[in-house]
Amino acid sequence: MISIPYGNKSIKMDIQGENYTVIRPKMIRPTTDQNQIVENALKSGFGRYLRSGSGKDKRVAIGINDQSRPIPNQILLPSLLDYLVKNGFEPEKITFFIATGTHVPLKPEEFSLILDSDILSKYHVVSHDCDEEQNLAYLGTTSVGTPVHANRQFMDSDIKILVGNIESHHFMGFSGGVKTAAIGLSGRKTITANHSMLSHPNTVMGLYSSNPMRQDVEEIGKMIGIDYAFNVVINDNKEIIAAFWGDPVEVMFKGIEYIRTNVQMDLDKAAGNFDLVIASPGGYPKDINFYQAQKAVTHACLFSKPGGVIILAAECRDGMGSKKFEQFLSSKPSFSEVIKDFEDMQFEIGPHKAYQLAKQAIKHKIILVSDIDEELVRKMHLMPAKTLRQAYDLAMDALPENPGIAVLPYATHTMPKIAEAF
Repeated sequence: MISIPYGNKSIKMDIQGENYTVIRPKMIRPTTDQNQIVENALKSGFGRYLRSGSGKDKRVAIGINDQSRPIPNQILLPSLLDYLVKNGFEPEKITFFIATGTHVPLKPEEFSLILDSDILSKYHVVSHDCDEEQNLAYLGTTSVGTPVHANRQFMDSDIKILVGNIESHHFMGFSGGVKTAAIGLSGRKTITANHSMLSHPNTVMGLYSSNPMRQDVEEIGKMIGIDYAFNVVINDNKEIIAAFWGDPVEVMFKGIEYIRTNVQMDLDKAAGNFDLVIASPGGYPKDINFYQAQKAVTHACLFSKPGGVIILAAECRDGMGSKKFEQFLSSKPSFSEVIKDFEDMQFEIGPHKAYQLAKQAIKHKIILVSDIDEELVRKMHLMPAKTLRQAYDLAMDALPENPGIAVLPYATHTMPKIAEAF
């Protein structure tokens, strides 16, 4: 019997007697109370320290992720706010900025999806809009020519802090650090120019210092002037297992070092060896929509043989998650045409995810178990299935006798060790 996350629940299927291997991330549990891990990070941070009384008359901007990221704000934010108040910062001069990137800006009535009522009653909250050009400040261009447009209100603050998590990212290498602002609080032109490096061979999961897209993000962060990052590493139970506070570059170095030492796995024998991979992004919010859940396909492809089958089980309660992605992919007759047309056109956010999916789908058959309408799934050139059992039966029709099967219940947390010098 296998059990994998699906939305806020789990779905199960009996495949007893088959040759299958369940591959889970290392189950690292918090070494102490999660609140204590956070408190310890604030006390022993590195880089530039906040000093007692340093907050007098200073305006503070705190960038946070939207509801598509599983950030434990209920633990992080009270500790951070208490830390700031103790250093003289005044609550009425602290503003939260929801870093939506190219996602749809949140309405005020949706703020409670990521912030509790106590914070909402005491602090000002702004949801970023990457297309609201009158509220974007132009800062110049990066060394590779990316035009940097950042949220003007965020830029007008005296102290800029980012809260988020560090984990592998399917083309940015790693999330975390300044990315929350460099992508999440920037303009569409900035994001488009940065993401146009998608076809570079080093814009892949697990590379940081040699990933040109990620290094462009670091440069954008310096131009914005991020003062501090407060980042955590979480396990597949969404528990905090490590926390880092201080200079954003140092936070990234320490966070990636922790992940490479403690989280990444020795998967050499498993890589590329399976005929069928059954994968889940890890449940809500990682499977909130297909645009986000697609990241699990990147991980699943690491385990699949060329020509193998991938079953992606993702609830996708918010559908596809991007109209431009949906329209571009559904308007093409095949994945080959998606690749050809994308490479011939000017780079655009949304279609870039269709391009990435197409490069994977021409090498693997993808079956999607989700709550998305089956006809729409077919328009996206994927095979729909109502249940895991139906998907499994469809997959077996295309596989050899006695296929090797891998099950990845938390695919986006399951990654191989990747060696790279900082």
